[in-house]
Amino acid sequence: MMGIISPIATDTNGNPVLTGSMQALGKDDFLQLLVAQLTHQDPLEPMDDTQFIAELAQFSSLEQLQNMNESINNSLAWDYLQMQTINNTMATSLIGRDIKATFNNIYLDEENLPKINYSTTDFASEVKIDILNMDGTVVRTLTQEDIEAGSNSIVWDGKDMNGNRLESGYYTISISATDSSGESFTPSTFVEGRVTGVLYRDGAAYLQVNGLEIALAEVTAIKDASLEDEG
Repeated sequence: MMGIISPIATDTNGNPVLTGSMQALGKDDFLQLLVAQLTHQDPLEPMDDTQFIAELAQFSSLEQLQNMNESINNSLAWDYLQMQTINNTMATSLIGRDIKATFNNIYLDEENLPKINYSTTDFASEVKIDILNMDGTVVRTLTQEDIEAGSNSIVWDGKDMNGNRLESGYYTISISATDSSGESFTPSTFVEGRVTGVLYRDGAAYLQVNGLEIALAEVTAIKDASLEDEG
C-alpha cells in the first residue's frame, strides 16, 4: 500500500504547519502529487479511504494557509498604499506653511547665508559646530560659549577655515557641547522655514524648505505662516 503525502505537520495543539522543503510547494504542486499518487498506486494494494481523506484534509489545510498568507499580504499592501496617499495629501497641504523639523543638513547658495539651529537640554559652557562637505571633510568649525538651555542658532558666513568662500551646495552639521561640569553631550539640530513645494520620490513625499528636501516624518511642528507674517 502506498504511503500518504506528508507536506504538513502539526504543532502541539494539532494545528497544521508546513514543514521543510514542502514550504516551497504551492497548492497546485501538492494536487499534482496527489493525482500522480492515485495514478501510480498499486491496484492490488490501493489507497484506503482513510488515507485518501487524510491527504485531502492536508491539501485543504495547505490551501487555507496559502490563502490566509495571500490575504494578509494584500491587506498590508493596501494599508501601505493608504498611508502613502494620506502622507502625500498632507504634504501638499503644508505648502506655504512654516515648519520645524529634525535635520542636520544646511544648504549654501549665493543669495542666502544658512542659519544653523540647535537645541540644548542643559546649559552649555561651549558648543562646537563642525560643518562638513559632501565628502565628509570638515571645512569650518564654529564655537559658541555660555549657551542657555533651549533653542539657539548661529549664521554661517559660507567661508572655510581660511576665509575662502565655499561653493553652493549641501553641507552636514556635526555638533557637540560641554556642560558646566565638563561633561560632553550632543545637542539636537533642526531646521525652520517655509514649505515652498513638495517633491515625490520613490513613493514618498519630501518638503522643500530653504533649499533642503525634508521627509514628512522629520517634521516636529507646523505653524500658520499668515500669523507669523502678521507678527
